[in-house]
Amino acid sequence: MPTNDSRYTDQELLVRFHRTGNNQWLGILLERYTLLLFGVSMKYLKDEDEAKDAVQQVFLKALTELPRYPVTYIKSWLYTVTRNHCLMKLRQQPHQPLEVDEKLGLQADDGKDVQLQQLLKDRQFTLMEEALLELAPEQRACVEAFYLERKTYQQIADMTGYKYMQVKSYIQNGKRNLKILLLRKLGQS
Repeated sequence: MPTNDSRYTDQELLVRFHRTGNNQWLGILLERYTLLLFGVSMKYLKDEDEAKDAVQQVFLKALTELPRYPVTYIKSWLYTVTRNHCLMKLRQQPHQPLEVDEKLGLQADDGKDVQLQQLLKDRQFTLMEEALLELAPEQRACVEAFYLERKTYQQIADMTGYKYMQVKSYIQNGKRNLKILLLRKLGQS
């Protein structure tokens, strides 16, 4: 069995895993990315124990999914699975503003240090608050209810008196306008 994991590329380890079905090959591969997955989990969850648990959940998913499905780029697959797992955990928590940030694609680059990322997020949230105030009142009400209060389209329609399709339109247009406003504000800063 291999003792030196650096002599194999990710692709070679995947091929060996699929050919032999031996989980030790996959273990070497997952060990390579443990720190990356932990960092991604910390970025989203902000809690060490939850981040460790997330990494374990991703490993379990890898053990069950990788034997059944061919994956070409394991690093990006693991990153995506980890990010999605963390976002699902965050969606289960009430009042999760990070989701709006994620959907708008305004995350800091992965290579930046944690303090800089936090400063960038703080700045983005400030700009987002400003941009929300610039939306049309109908759009702002629907966007805030949907993303921040986690209300459904029907709940928002009942709450505001707008028709269901109006709510859907206000959210879609509000999200698009919010993104435009944020990008404009980020360009000015």
